[in-house]
Amino acid sequence: MSRPLVEVKDLAKVFDVSPPWLNRVVEGKGKMYVHAVDGVSFSIEKGKTLALVGESGCGKSTVARLLVGLYKPTRGNVSVDGVDTATTLAGAGAKALRRRMQMIFQDPYASLNPRWKVQDIIGEPLREHGLIKDDEELKTRVGELLQSVGLSPADREKFPHQFSGGQRQRISIARALATEPEFLVCDEPTSALDVSVQAQVLNIMKDLQRKQGLTYLFISHNLAVVRHVADQVGVMYLGRLVELGNKAELFSHPRHPYTRMLLDAIPDIHMTGRARTPVQGEVPNPLNPPSGCSFHPRCPHANDRCKSERPPLQQFQGIQVACHAVAEGRI
Repeated sequence: MSRPLVEVKDLAKVFDVSPPWLNRVVEGKGKMYVHAVDGVSFSIEKGKTLALVGESGCGKSTVARLLVGLYKPTRGNVSVDGVDTATTLAGAGAKALRRRMQMIFQDPYASLNPRWKVQDIIGEPLREHGLIKDDEELKTRVGELLQSVGLSPADREKFPHQFSGGQRQRISIARALATEPEFLVCDEPTSALDVSVQAQVLNIMKDLQRKQGLTYLFISHNLAVVRHVADQVGVMYLGRLVELGNKAELFSHPRHPYTRMLLDAIPDIHMTGRARTPVQGEVPNPLNPPSGCSFHPRCPHANDRCKSERPPLQQFQGIQVACHAVAEGRI
């Protein structure tokens, strides 16, 4: 088998969220840390899509920012084509690597500069990476990029406020495609859009993947969207991967209790009459996470071992699961 395009090994990010020094002295409190990402490992094959899903605050967006170098990892490493990204981004090869991987942000209203015309927004990466020679070539290339995402070349003379949310997100996709990247990190790119517009944007992304052989890390909390776009799915909870596997296998035979709860929360359109368990409880405070398995306070299968020993992510019948109950055959 060929080597995966993207490999992530034991990735972790800890944020210092302590109050100011004087407040800590007066209140007699120590420093406070949030383990936003805590030992995540996965790989993505070229031309494939890995989706990360989970509740808000589970660390999905932090993983996205770690992958493209917006955050420096506290531990672990990310490699693209076998090359460590942290080392490359700190050296002379940073520009070449940044050209190969781009990011589509969540909010199309905040990610575009309102003072710039579309031509300047999409043209910035082209100028920055020296991919065009003159203004005429810039105009032509921006027009081609707009057409590739279903917009008109004439739209390059407009400002962001003249577009709807879905059209703005298409402009964001065109900007990300400007450098002809191999790897796109998509941080909930459709969550701010209407359902019908979501479908249009997702179809554009699927078409572009087929035509250009793009590799995606797709972050979402919408399982219906994930089912449409992903090849593999990773389920995150409190900064850790609890289940990782092929999409078809994960949706048809979910192993981890948390994955089962997420899938049971999807409305049953076909009214199959299958017994369903609604998602119980709240996500624990990340400043004070539970001992052992972080999901045990909400898990109907938890025992004393779950409360004291953190389960590793291990292979189980073709899927990776971090659960003592699954490993012991209690589920």
